Amino acid sequence: MSKKTVKKAIFPIAGMGTRFLPLSKVISKELIPLVDKPLVHYNVEEALESGIKEIQFVVRKNQKDVYDYFKSNPELEKLLQEKNKKNDLEMLKELSNVCKDIKFSSVIQRKATGNVDAICQAREFIGKDPVGVFFCDDIIYSKDVPGFQQLKEVYETCQRPVIALKRMPKNKLSSYGVVEVEKIANSVFKIKRVVEKPKEGEAPSDLVIVGRYILTPDVFEKIDKNKSMRQNDYSISQVLGEMAEEGKVIYGYEIKGEWLECGDKMTWFRSFLTLALDHPDFGPKIRDFLKEMKI
Repeated sequence: MSKKTVKKAIFPIAGMGTRFLPLSKVISKELIPLVDKPLVHYNVEEALESGIKEIQFVVRKNQKDVYDYFKSNPELEKLLQEKNKKNDLEMLKELSNVCKDIKFSSVIQRKATGNVDAICQAREFIGKDPVGVFFCDDIIYSKDVPGFQQLKEVYETCQRPVIALKRMPKNKLSSYGVVEVEKIANSVFKIKRVVEKPKEGEAPSDLVIVGRYILTPDVFEKIDKNKSMRQNDYSISQVLGEMAEEGKVIYGYEIKGEWLECGDKMTWFRSFLTLALDHPDFGPKIRDFLKEMKI
């Protein structure tokens, strides 16, 4: 049997984004800007650079703004041309270049019952193929190999589910899903179990789960046999953890690059500053400003 590669990705974005209220009343959390681009833009770029050809957004009812962001706007482009706004037109051209090699679609999650149910809404889109999952409040800032491409390289060798991992200080582990692992090779691990938000001192390692996954058809077979996973706010990491404990082979990969979290206002702000200071145009000006402020 020939080995498969990953060409499809799911973006579960139906959540209400309550940690970003009141702003998330009017726009999807995924459109909150990180310097000069929204969160979802970084994720789509990473998918594109990793060879993804199709993306399906899992949205809530009447949530159209993220999908619309990636659509062309001829009226706006015409207005910018008339006003000779060359720089603005160039930005739209760059966005168009991101979109032209990816086919976008969307499917509705009608009830907010967790990310397992959200992912399963895309079953028709997935078919029998392996599929990537991107959670947009996690940005993998890599100047070398894109974060998801790193997972793909593991998958293409093993043809099994792969979870993105990152090391965290011991005093922060209680806020994450933490994995117990067996080291296989440099940065590659076999997952033995997943512990969600362990109590202090009870974490099985210092490796936590980042919002990138590659799923295989047997993951959905597991969910089909356990319908309650779609109803009880289960996370996909819990599903994979259970599979690992049952003896199924699940891999983890410690990704290279900086993990920029944007799950709440404080982590978003820290990530904003990190990218802003590293930006070729904004960085030097921000540093000068901070010096003026004597910060």
